[in-house]
Amino acid sequence: MAQQVLSLAMTQMVSDSDSEPEFHLPPSIPTALPVTGESYCDCVSQNDTRYCGSMRSFHRMKDCHCGEEDEYFEWMWDDSTKSSATLLSCENREVNFHMDYSCGTAAVRGDKEMSEGQHFWEIKMTSPVYGTDMMVGIGTTDVKLDKFRHTFCSLLGKDENSWGLSYTGVLHHKGAKSHFSTRFGQGSIIGVHLDTWHGVLTFFKNRKCIGVAATKLQNKKFFPMVCSTAARSSMKVIRSCFSPTSLQYLCCLRLQQLLPDHIDKLEVLPLPPGLKRMLRNRLGWVLSMNQESSGSEATCSSSGSDSDSSSTVDADTCQRKRCRWT
Repeated sequence: MAQQVLSLAMTQMVSDSDSEPEFHLPPSIPTALPVTGESYCDCVSQNDTRYCGSMRSFHRMKDCHCGEEDEYFEWMWDDSTKSSATLLSCENREVNFHMDYSCGTAAVRGDKEMSEGQHFWEIKMTSPVYGTDMMVGIGTTDVKLDKFRHTFCSLLGKDENSWGLSYTGVLHHKGAKSHFSTRFGQGSIIGVHLDTWHGVLTFFKNRKCIGVAATKLQNKKFFPMVCSTAARSSMKVIRSCFSPTSLQYLCCLRLQQLLPDHIDKLEVLPLPPGLKRMLRNRLGWVLSMNQESSGSEATCSSSGSDSDSSSTVDADTCQRKRCRWT
């Protein structure tokens, strides 16, 4: 019976046979089926998907709002700079891809350019995650979001103008691919920190650091970007923050490093209530991020803007490069 259901799902999904050759994934988890088990929370809806043959799509059982505490956002998705196969909702914070069926790759970028300071944002996978690729990353204005609307591919990272982290755990840049993390699925929260002062791009998964993806990014102008080939898939911005590279930011960063075991670092410090409230409002995101790499991440990669490809490094080098913010 299980084999019949799998066969039905595989045949009814839109074929990727006309796609370019992609990175081969472990055969134990077919890309036509959603990835589960990487959710930020334990809500049943994030780990329980059902296949509806009549709709030819996977559906969520119910919405989950875990991790969505922020009320102020520095940027949202740009309704004027997106692929034709996208639809924005939730005050332009959620992007829905391929509303009926998929025949290629769709993408969208944020409405704010990131050229200086410290930028941090989080993307929540609000639908089942499957297909050729669903990616989170950054790119310049040279990235053509609608270029592959009739081709299934990993759009972010196809050239030197973008970096993209695939749901398969593969990092893409300049057309090169390298193992970076474990997979992520529905309910996963992918964090991105762009430090324009030091030129460093760092990824987080479920609020734990998974590694430095790129260095030497100073004096460049980027936009946050996501893309998907999966029908009826969606992603949501649940946090978008900005801070100048100031002494205040550096002090909070140091506090985060000195108090790694405390979830609420401001509560254990003897500071005036007003100062605590101000720091929490402006730089709470710095204090809440876990910079220690997850023990489940098997490998680490770092790709500089002046290199031709990402390279996998040994364990000692990996540990030194993990989440080095300064």
